[in-house]
Amino acid sequence: MGKTAITSENAPKPPANFSQAVRKGNILQVAGAVAFDPATGEIVGDDVVSQTRQVFKNLNALLEEAGSSFADAVMVRVYLTDTSHFAAFNEVYNELIGEAPYAARTTVYVGLPAGLLVEIDVLAVLD
Repeated sequence: MGKTAITSENAPKPPANFSQAVRKGNILQVAGAVAFDPATGEIVGDDVVSQTRQVFKNLNALLEEAGSSFADAVMVRVYLTDTSHFAAFNEVYNELIGEAPYAARTTVYVGLPAGLLVEIDVLAVLD
């Protein structure tokens, strides 16, 4: 069983040599998404709330391209640049993630390229 790259014009192109998402069988791994506008390549927003909303748009585009949604997510990894952003991020995340049962989630604090405040990747299992 081979791997299939999933791409969408509605999500930003990766800055390096990797796929936006990869599917093998019923497993879908969506690469870490950040708040780039797919049309302009510019960062959307200068706060964690607006960036999180854009990240979800980018992730949703890739999930939909693969015939999936957050309902199929079994693991979500969140990378934040600042612990003080957690409460605002979590409020938006809870609004956008969808209905229960919720995917497992890990949140870590990292450095990201200048201007980026949040990155999220998703592991989904499709029926």
